[in-house]
Parts: sequence; structure tokens; C-alpha cells
Amino acid sequence: MSRGPRRSTEDHPLLRVTLGVVAVGFIGLFLVLPLTMVFSEALSRGLAAALAAIEDPDALAAVRLTGIVAAVAVPLNAVFGIAASWAITKFDFCGKGLLTTLIDLPFSVSPVVSGLIYVLIFGLQGWLGATLRDWDFKVIFALPGIVLATMFVTFPFVARELIPLMADQGREEEEAAASLGASGLQTLLRVTLPNIKWGLLYGVLLCNARAMGEFGAVSVVSGHIRGLTNTMPLHVEVLYNDYQFVGAFAVASLLALLAIVTLFLKSFLEWRYADEIAATHRH
Repeated sequence: MSRGPRRSTEDHPLLRVTLGVVAVGFIGLFLVLPLTMVFSEALSRGLAAALAAIEDPDALAAVRLTGIVAAVAVPLNAVFGIAASWAITKFDFCGKGLLTTLIDLPFSVSPVVSGLIYVLIFGLQGWLGATLRDWDFKVIFALPGIVLATMFVTFPFVARELIPLMADQGREEEEAAASLGASGLQTLLRVTLPNIKWGLLYGVLLCNARAMGEFGAVSVVSGHIRGLTNTMPLHVEVLYNDYQFVGAFAVASLLALLAIVTLFLKSFLEWRYADEIAATHRH
């Protein structure tokens, strides 16, 4: 028996195969192959050499600094993301469109430019440089400058994850809580946050991944001081420029592992709590 005519809404099998091959090819060429090369180069002289490069005092200092920066920047960006998305989706006010546009600013501004902005503000010759020098407080070439630069390039992630989610949920539950006498803080803790917890978690994971891997803005404000202001991406650059390729790729592989763990965690949560996440989006 011959098959009936193909429905107009059904894709041609050749088209599906072609698109699948193109997608798999791009993933293999631009994701799997580079990651494979990173791990291959890191282990080119054996596992012991790679571990020795990671255990180097400068490398450990870079790992520690990266963790500190992420531990400070990510929670602050989470607070900003919750506040900004709540204000944009739950209230009407003058300048709402401008605030929404400014949240996207780091996506369109080069990280190097954002680093230079902080140098112009907090550097010795900057607007606040003389005042900070009198107070003996360093921002540029120190931890505060690295944190500020990292916060600038990562603050859209949480807000951009939450704004569409909170917009879909509407204002009914918050208004109901307010009508029952709940304060703003009680409404946030008992109504808003439970409804956005998965979106918040995704935004925090993405923000953390970007914070650990940020190079451009941090490179401008850090000063590249070994053991003091070099984060992991900067330490990779220093080792590579010194022709210490095993060490460079070993630290780079550690960064890649962190990114893979972040992706795996996000995928696991989506699979494990798929029904609850779908219910939240339908709510």
C-alpha cells in the first residue's frame, strides 16, 4: 500500500536530516573539538604535570581570587535582578522602559570599555582617584575593582531570566497577599520568591559561570599582578604568553570543567523538576 500524501505542516525528511547534521556539525566543530583540545593539551605531559600546574601557588591564588569575586558579585547581582525584575513587572512608573533598556547595556558594551570606565572613575587620575588615595583605599589593581568590573558585565543575567517569568505570572497573587494584609517583605518571601525560584536559580548559575570566566573587564582593572590580582582567565593568559602551555591548558581545563558542571547542574534540575518548572511557567 502506498503512503498517503505528506501533510503540508510536516517537514520533509531530507530537511530534518540536513538541519540535524548542520546542528551536530556546528556543536562538534565549535564546542566539542575545542574542549577536547583543551583537555588533550593539559594532559599532553601526563596527569602529574597538569596537577602540578594547578597546585602552583600563583594558580591557587588565581583560583581563590576567582571564587571570592564570584562569591561577592553573584549574590549582589541576584539581589539586583530580583529588585529590578519585581519593579519592572509588578509596578508602573516613569522611566520603566529606560530601566529595562539599561539592564541590557552590558550586552552591547565591550567588557574592555567597561573596565576603562572604572579606571576613569577610580584610577589615580580619575574622578575619585584623589579622594580614594587620601583614604588609602585602592579600587583599581585591587579586589574592589575586579568585583565591580565583574558585576557590571554579569548583572543582566539574573534580571533577564526573571523579567519574562514574572511578567507571565502577573500581579494577581501579590495583590491578593497585599489585600490580606501582607507586608512587602512578606509578599516577596512567601509569594514572589517561591514562584520564581527556578528562574532565579538558572540566572544565578549563568551569572556565576560568566563571573568566573570574565576576562576583558577584569584584565583592564586588575593590573595582572601574579598571586594578587590575577583571576583564572588572566592566569591562563600569563602562562600562555610565557610558553607554559601545559600550565595554561591545565588551568583552562579547570575553567572548562566548572562550565560543564554548571551546564550539567542546570540540565539535571530541568529534568528532575520538569513538571514543577512547567507548572510555574503556566501559573
